[in-house]
Amino acid sequence: PRSTLFPYTTLFRSPAWGLQVAGRLISGAGGVLQTVQMTKMVADWFAGREIATAMAIFINSWPVGLGLSLLILPVIGTHFGVPTAYVAVAALIASALLLLLIFYRSPETASRAAAKAERLDRRTVLSLIVAGLIWGLYSSGPATIFSFGPTLLVERGWSVATAASTISIVLWVSIPFVPLAGYLADRLKHPEAIFIGGGCVAFAALVAALAHTNAVPFVIVGLAIFIGLPAGSIMSLPARVLGPATRAIGMGIFFTLYYIAMMLGPVIGGACARWTGSAAAALD
Repeated sequence: PRSTLFPYTTLFRSPAWGLQVAGRLISGAGGVLQTVQMTKMVADWFAGREIATAMAIFINSWPVGLGLSLLILPVIGTHFGVPTAYVAVAALIASALLLLLIFYRSPETASRAAAKAERLDRRTVLSLIVAGLIWGLYSSGPATIFSFGPTLLVERGWSVATAASTISIVLWVSIPFVPLAGYLADRLKHPEAIFIGGGCVAFAALVAALAHTNAVPFVIVGLAIFIGLPAGSIMSLPARVLGPATRAIGMGIFFTLYYIAMMLGPVIGGACARWTGSAAAALD
């Protein structure tokens, strides 16, 4: 109906709306480029060494930063206004850039490789496609939990605040288990079979259990333990097939597949939830 579309058509005519869209596009593109480049930087230093541990610590910065943001930014916004919260985030990003310029140095192997370009062979490209799909499909699991988990509990009669707080336990409790799993993966034989295969199977079983059981606290604790088990090992896969001269383009291919799968996963989950009328379908 026209009355439903009116607010959106008004926004389209607003210069402020255009600035917001431009800001989101620029920051989103910057975030993607930063993720690809920083993953390559970690691989440059730790390929052939404690790569699963390093990647686990690196990607663990996401839940840590997200958790701190959920605690700190609302306080800043409440006391000093929402624009101040945006300024605080921008200041943190600028500080990170300054730290990078002052302290970071590339390893010699990466510096030498930057001067020469190599083409990826077909086998390596195929491996990167598979690894990217694994990371994207796995990552769509946590995204679906945090998106539809609170809704599922509200459908069962939980309050919104209690449902959101309960699901957030998965994020907080999983933080120490991600680097621990990466550390163990570097020290055990066949970490892919144990941590990627076993971890994903356990993770999937617990997600299905969350959708169909009332023993929510036990499932939440299990999810917190197993949700990060495969993360470091999955992220170490590209570094196992890429040399110093091919890591930049290789990581680009890997993350392209990741973002495609990550984008489609929650969309498909939302469509299933709408089709069945229950958030449980998204988790299934």
